[in-house]
Amino acid sequence: MRKYMTVYEHYLQEFLKKPRDKELSALRREVLVQIGFMQHERLIHFLVTMLFAILFMIGLGICLIRPSVGMTLLVVLLLALLVPYIWHYYFLENTTQRMYVLYNRIAALDDGIEYPNTDALGKI
Repeated sequence: MRKYMTVYEHYLQEFLKKPRDKELSALRREVLVQIGFMQHERLIHFLVTMLFAILFMIGLGICLIRPSVGMTLLVVLLLALLVPYIWHYYFLENTTQRMYVLYNRIAALDDGIEYPNTDALGKI
């Protein structure tokens, strides 16, 4: 998903350098669909990340109350999985927010008016 989102974001940035008026409305609808996909992906990864965080905290609590080698290994494994999940969720969250800005820029061009947050690209 990381590559998909990165390529799509780059495509939109390149389009906005030389926008074509006849394609703006169609692109605007397509961007909304893509943002919906990205929001769904972000939600699923948020839930998985929270599950691993909760399991990690429960495991850590059990490990502190009743230490054992098996529980310690489980806690270390959960932490080893949790860190990349958090990193990936961070990427999903920031990319989705940048997509909102790109959508606002496309909508502003399509409607011929200036929307808020159309100049925030790169400042997120």
